[in-house]
Amino acid sequence: MTITTGLKTSQVYTMAAICLVLGLVLGYSFRGSQTRATAAPVQAAAAENTPAPPAAQPPTMAGGHLMPTLDQMRQMADKKAEPLLAQLKSDPNNAGLAIQIAKIYTSTHQFKEAASYYEKSLQIAPKDATARIELASCLYYAGEIDEAVTQLQKVLEQDPKNANSLFNLGMIKWKGKSDAGGAVAEWRQLLRSNPELDEAKKAQVQKLIAEASQPKATE
Repeated sequence: MTITTGLKTSQVYTMAAICLVLGLVLGYSFRGSQTRATAAPVQAAAAENTPAPPAAQPPTMAGGHLMPTLDQMRQMADKKAEPLLAQLKSDPNNAGLAIQIAKIYTSTHQFKEAASYYEKSLQIAPKDATARIELASCLYYAGEIDEAVTQLQKVLEQDPKNANSLFNLGMIKWKGKSDAGGAVAEWRQLLRSNPELDEAKKAQVQKLIAEASQPKATE
């Protein structure tokens, strides 16, 4: 499978729409970690039908307002991150600052920039599983699917039961690599290795397993 790292504006807007549907797919938290959990990611199949808006006309948000362009979002992120960047320059070994900056760029869909700051934080604190999972999410949305998988596997090398990594790895295999069987295997391992999950979360994973196991999901 060929991974395209240079995405057109319309493709990024489509990914942004998918983010809204899935709650950033790859940030669903099973253990109350610092990962994003704005919505349950059980509507993954619906995201496939999200049409890409014309590049010349940004999509309309709720209330009839136009979504900012990527350049506008980048400018907003740069301005918001400016004081933190100044702090990081004087305190370059502060992993927490790097993560704060990464989150600003993530929130404005500047995924490559966000990934670079998560990478910086991990150079300082390489065992931070939450930061590595967030890095994988950014890489996924930047089109670096294989590298996203690699980062999640690194988390699992340290913590084979990590529920967020297993969940996200399944999502990437299903939606990013069209490997429904691999996704199901990851989610079943998640359920086996995390019996303490509450019933609602178990039900969400089981629903995804059922969806990915349907014949149309493996064609």
